[in-house]
Amino acid sequence: MAKMILPERLKEGDFIGVVSASDPLKDIEKDKQFDSGIKFLENMGFHTILGKNLSSNEPEKRAKDINNFFMDKKIKAIIASQGGDTSEKLLPFVDFETIRKNPKIFLGISDITVLLNAINTKTGLITFHGNDVKYGFGRNPTEYDKTEFRRILMTGSKGEIPANKERKTIRSGKAEGKLIGGNLYCLLKLIDTEYCPDFEESILFLEDYDFEKEDCKSQLEKLKKIGVFYKIKGIIIGYIYGLQAINTGSKQMEEVLLEITKDYDFPILKINDFGHNTPNTVLPVGAVIKMDADKRKIKIIEKFIL
Repeated sequence: MAKMILPERLKEGDFIGVVSASDPLKDIEKDKQFDSGIKFLENMGFHTILGKNLSSNEPEKRAKDINNFFMDKKIKAIIASQGGDTSEKLLPFVDFETIRKNPKIFLGISDITVLLNAINTKTGLITFHGNDVKYGFGRNPTEYDKTEFRRILMTGSKGEIPANKERKTIRSGKAEGKLIGGNLYCLLKLIDTEYCPDFEESILFLEDYDFEKEDCKSQLEKLKKIGVFYKIKGIIIGYIYGLQAINTGSKQMEEVLLEITKDYDFPILKINDFGHNTPNTVLPVGAVIKMDADKRKIKIIEKFIL
């Protein structure tokens, strides 16, 4: 297991690099939503530099932007332009040794789950699950989005993660462990690869996007089949857009999970503080947290940023 590495926190005036760490952006010049996301970051006091290959269809070139920004001493954080379904194609071209030697904030959501967990696994660098530029910061970010970005990435505050919406106890209990996870479908891409995280003694956080009950069950069954539920200490379920906003009559992920794990006793907490099309906190992948499902509280207990 790689030794834990902490990135430096952001300060006003810092430079942020923007990369297409999954699908390429198209028609950047006409993309008003992406432009809104850039303006959001700049209005917070940062300078942004766009990767040279944001629109490239070649994974190697998009990975080159990541490598270059990690090497660039001027860049203090790297944020994904958007998600997609191609992050795993970048993995063979990512220079993990460069990342290990030049630690800095790496932030994204959805398919960026692949890189968040792969980078943490290969280098020990704490990565961050949170809003991307186009769909997170470019589409009416809330005060919760803003304050959580500042609290985690600028202040580096340990302690309790504030709730944005209602939380629910699914299975009673307390747990402490290393935070791993993100988008369930994308996390499963790493199974049986060298980039797969070690689930031992971890707390798993999960979300998903275009999701139906059958997808939910089959994907959770995959985790069960490979023994993940024997290793973890607890699960936190975020906002599941496909079930909570579209297929509202279906069993929700927490209900399906409870059935599948009826022979296990780890705590399960349902929250709505991260995921697609919802306000997002920023979660440090690889940092140790505590969860109390009964009191519906989550607390970061380990330093995760310098």
